[in-house]
Amino acid sequence: MSTRRDWLLQQMGITQYQLRRPRVLQGEIAVTLLPDTRLVLVAEQAPTLQEPLIRDVLRALNLQPAQVMALTPDQLQMLPEQLDCAGWLLGVESEHPFNGITFNTAVFNELISSGAAKRALWQQMCNHDSHLFNHP
Repeated sequence: MSTRRDWLLQQMGITQYQLRRPRVLQGEIAVTLLPDTRLVLVAEQAPTLQEPLIRDVLRALNLQPAQVMALTPDQLQMLPEQLDCAGWLLGVESEHPFNGITFNTAVFNELISSGAAKRALWQQMCNHDSHLFNHP
């Protein structure tokens, strides 16, 4: 339903814009990336960093939990266009650029119960070995 004001603006050729996420302006979804963040984990419901599989992945990547930031897909959209860290998308899709390194896996519950999903994650980590690890 269009209001008289909307109709008048349309008649004058004035384009109206509608915010996709108006709550952002109210401060509900303000997100800032900490300077020492090296991995952004993105999931609808992120697992805790104390989960054994998460701990194993962090240990393999030589990361501490303090260097990992867990976000929802909506929160990810609030970050800058280019992120200088790796990304791990757990059961979500995103075109957000993560410094060229993005791991795509199934949702966490499927990942922990599927050997094939775990192998796919480890293969992705091996493919980015030269970007992730500092070799002497």
